[in-house]
Amino acid sequence: MKERRQRPSRRTFISTAGKGIVATSVVSGFPSIVPASVFGATAPSNLITVGAIGTGRISRGHDMPGVWKNSSARIVAVCDLDSKRVEEAKVLVNGEYTKRLGKPYDGLIGYTDYRQLLANRDIDAVVISTPDHWHAIIAIHAVEAGKDVYLQKPASLTIAEGRALSNAVHMSGRIFQIGSQQRSWPQGQFRKAAELVRNGRIGDLKTVEVGLPGDPSGPEEPVMPVPKNLNYDMWLGSTPVVPYTENRVHPQSGYDRPGWLRCEQFGAGMITGWGAHHLDSAHWGMDTEYTGPIEVWGTAEFPTKGLWDVHGPFKTEAMYANGVKMIVSGDFPNGIKFIGTQGWVFVSRGNEQVTSSDPAAKQFVQALAASDPRILSSVIGPDGIKLPESTDHHGNWLAAIKSRQQPIAPVEVGHRACSACLLHHIAMRAKRKLFWDPVKERFRNDDEANALLARPQRWPYLLTT
Repeated sequence: MKERRQRPSRRTFISTAGKGIVATSVVSGFPSIVPASVFGATAPSNLITVGAIGTGRISRGHDMPGVWKNSSARIVAVCDLDSKRVEEAKVLVNGEYTKRLGKPYDGLIGYTDYRQLLANRDIDAVVISTPDHWHAIIAIHAVEAGKDVYLQKPASLTIAEGRALSNAVHMSGRIFQIGSQQRSWPQGQFRKAAELVRNGRIGDLKTVEVGLPGDPSGPEEPVMPVPKNLNYDMWLGSTPVVPYTENRVHPQSGYDRPGWLRCEQFGAGMITGWGAHHLDSAHWGMDTEYTGPIEVWGTAEFPTKGLWDVHGPFKTEAMYANGVKMIVSGDFPNGIKFIGTQGWVFVSRGNEQVTSSDPAAKQFVQALAASDPRILSSVIGPDGIKLPESTDHHGNWLAAIKSRQQPIAPVEVGHRACSACLLHHIAMRAKRKLFWDPVKERFRNDDEANALLARPQRWPYLLTT
C-alpha cells in the first residue's frame, strides 16, 4: 500500500508531543509490520494496514470486527487512553487472527496516545471509535497525518467542529467514511425506502417522522480515585475538568454501555446517538444530504439532578427549504416514516437495537412497511433514481481506499446529518423557534443561538486547523 502513503503537510499533533499530554505507549516488543512470512500472500505490506483508536464497546463489537472480517485489510495497532483496554484489545485481535491463520499470532502494537499511532508511517488508515468529544479532533489529525479514516458517528461534538472536520478531509484528499452503517444494512431496506421516496412512489413527500428514545436520568455518583491505567486528564480532552467517577467514563470491568453517553459534557444524548443514523437515513430519502433545515423548534425534558444530564423525552420539529417537515420524538416507533400525498413508507432495523444495553424504544417489528404493499413491490426502472448499494459498511470504506473513489457515507454527508441533530438539540435548550441558514451554517439574527455552535476548549487539547 506504499503508493497511498503521503507525507502530511501539517502535523500539529506531533508538535505537542512531550509537552504534557502524551501518554507512554504500551510496550509490545513486536515490529510495526508483521513479517511477510506470517501471512504469505496476504502480508500486511500487501494489505491496507489499520490502526484502531478507541477500543471500547463499539470498537470491540462492531468496528474492529468490521475490519478484520475483510481480507483486504489487517489491524496492526490498537490505541486507548485506558492501558487495560489496550491489552485486552491486543488479546482480542491477536486471538481473532490466530483463529483465522490457524497458528499463533501476536503481532499488534499497543498505544495509549493516538498521536504516536498516527506518526507510524506503516499504518495506512484508522478506525476511530472514541467518545464523541474526541471524534473531530482525532479525525482531523489523522487526515493531516495522511491516514484514511473511518469515524464512528456522530461526526462531531459541535457544528463548528463538524465544519472544520469536513474542510480538513477535503483539503487532505483522504478517504473518509462516517459510521452511518444503515446505508449498508445487509437487507438494503434503508436504501430501498429512500429510493421509493425519491422516485415518487408515495407522491410528494410532505412529512418525515423519526422515532428516537430519550435517556433516563441517574443517581448522584461519588468522587472516586482515578484508576492508574487511565489517562483521565487526556480522556476529558477539550472539555472542562470534573471529578472522576466510573459512571462518567466507562466500566473498569467489562464493556457495558459507558456513562459518558449520558453526560452532555461529552455528547448530546440520543439525538446524536441514534439520531445520527436516522437523520442521515431521512436525509437520504429527502434528497437533503448536503444541506439542512431552515427552521427548527421543540421541547425536551432534562434531568434536574444526578450525574447523567442528557435529554429525556422530547419532541422537536424542523422545516426544510423543499417544504418537507421533520418531526423527531420518542412517541414514534424507532425508525423513519416518510409520509407523502399518496401514501407512506416506514423503515427501521426491525427488532434489532443498536446494542443490547442501549435504552429501549417503541419497536415496529416489520423493518420495511408501506401504506400499500404495492409500493414496496414496485420496480424502479432504468431511468429512475438509483442510490449506491453497499452491504458492508467497513468493506465499502476499504474498497474506497483502494479505488480512491468516495464511499457511501462521505464526510460532508456525515457532517450534515450530525449538524441537523445538533440543531434539534439546540432547539431543545432554546425552547423557541430558530431560523437556520444551511449555507452559511449560522442562525439568522440570533447571537444567543450562534454562541451554541461551538464550545470553549481546554488547553492543551485544542482543535487546531
